[in-house]
Amino acid sequence: LGTAPPTAGTGSGHPGLVTRLRQPSARTGTPHPVPPQRPDDPARRNQKMMRWFIGIAAAIVALGVFTVAALFMTGQRGGAGLFDRPVANPADNLPDLAKLCPPPSDVPERQRAEAPPPPPGPRTVDADAGISYAAYGAPWEPWDQVWSGGTLNVTYRIGQHFITERGSLGDGYHASILSGSVPATVNDAMVVDLECTGRLVAADVRTEYYYQPNEMELLLDEERVIGGLSAWVTKFRLTFDRPGLRAKDELAAVVLVDVGRPEAAILYVSIPGTHREWDRIVDETIDSIRPA
Repeated sequence: LGTAPPTAGTGSGHPGLVTRLRQPSARTGTPHPVPPQRPDDPARRNQKMMRWFIGIAAAIVALGVFTVAALFMTGQRGGAGLFDRPVANPADNLPDLAKLCPPPSDVPERQRAEAPPPPPGPRTVDADAGISYAAYGAPWEPWDQVWSGGTLNVTYRIGQHFITERGSLGDGYHASILSGSVPATVNDAMVVDLECTGRLVAADVRTEYYYQPNEMELLLDEERVIGGLSAWVTKFRLTFDRPGLRAKDELAAVVLVDVGRPEAAILYVSIPGTHREWDRIVDETIDSIRPA
């Protein structure tokens, strides 16, 4: 290292790097290049490295202090700050029944009891809903449609039915034994509020499945254990008057079954008043419910 010679007329020197030194050659007397000498000073090198590490550490500490201060100020003011991000409310993603009937936090998860053997005879198996139940011969026939009913959108894919009258009713008026399922809780809860959800489903059936206005005679509204499964049973008779329809009343039952899944199983049985000889199967079908 050195300084360049002063510039003429300025009286001052400009620092610069000396990249080569020239010395006379022993044989020719002519100068030849000599590599510059680079002093190796361990103490000086260690000082530079120490300054470098200290600078990085200071930058990290400063960034941490800035982050903590920004979070603190954001929390104190309660407004939108530098690190605020909109967070989705988990409740917005819950199914309708879980919103209206949140799973109780102080009730232990129900234990499924051992199911007794099913009653003898043919059965309808709804593996998707998680239940099976008694099946009947003619005039009953397999349900061959996919029907989503009511505001809760319970989807019925499995069951039996027969047409009780046609008239001007399009595809006719039906007696039915149908099953499906509806989301009733969340994945990490697995506990269904049977009373709340059972009554909501039954109210949805009355309001959305039947002609309005109608009057209801409530015959049964209680929690029961059926086939080792906890269930809420609502049984009622509706009366109504629809021009062109011979049936003026109907016996119906809605059973909400806790099958140990986020989706509760639903069994819906309906017998129009024109075919009261089949009223007996409402209780029979309910009592025949077993896990699928």
